[in-house]
Amino acid sequence: DDDFIWPANLSDASLNLAWAATLGPSYSGPIVVGETVYTTETIGKKVERVTAFKKTTGEKIWSAEWEGAMKVPFFAAANGSWIRATPAATQDYLLVGGIRDVLVCLDAATGAEVWRQDFVKSLSTSIPTFGFVSSPLIRDGYVYVQAGGGLLKLKLETGEIVWRTLDDGGGMNGSAFSSPVIREGAGQSQLLVQTRQELVGVDLEQGEKLWSVKVPAFRGMNILTPTVFAGNKLFTSTYRNGSFAYRVSNNGGQWKVTEEWRNNIQGYM
Repeated sequence: DDDFIWPANLSDASLNLAWAATLGPSYSGPIVVGETVYTTETIGKKVERVTAFKKTTGEKIWSAEWEGAMKVPFFAAANGSWIRATPAATQDYLLVGGIRDVLVCLDAATGAEVWRQDFVKSLSTSIPTFGFVSSPLIRDGYVYVQAGGGLLKLKLETGEIVWRTLDDGGGMNGSAFSSPVIREGAGQSQLLVQTRQELVGVDLEQGEKLWSVKVPAFRGMNILTPTVFAGNKLFTSTYRNGSFAYRVSNNGGQWKVTEEWRNNIQGYM
């Protein structure tokens, strides 16, 4: 709120609980759009649930759910086989990634299902061993997300797939964790994507790979979303392999990527 005065310090006197809601486990973060808070949770290791709350009072507006749980392997299972991707929303639509590689579009006001893309069925891809993790990105009537064993662009209103690129095969070693972002870099607006193996600039209209560079990562755990793209210098970091800065240049359509520096500091997620 524009008239809100932030406290000078944080204490029991300056922090007052307005409301609370008990939820099931989830990796996903809540999001706020206007006067509504949207949350996700996994119920009884079987069902994924989305709930809309009134921001000021915590009153439940609606909830929607579907069967969709699975168990992830190895050390990841010890941390919980819960819904992973943080949703994305506009005033009209809420997009939720279910763990079994399902993208569901809900009416933001009512929770009614608008469309659903089950990528395992529609693309005949392998179910992601670690689940659907990448959060969707909404821009200008389209959705961009790393799912279905690659990078996808879909129409927001219908869920129709416009293009698919960066095919990684899904399964154990595919299906990326990082979320795509749109950034201006080297003189061109582009989709910035960190896959399980590489960092890539992708053309928004055609889905063409503009440039790419292999990013070292332990067992393909490129998880961080690379948000810093200043001028022509790009920063990212990976699990157990440190941090990297790359210089991206475009000379008349000829793209080039060079490593500027690296160090051992890691930004895991």
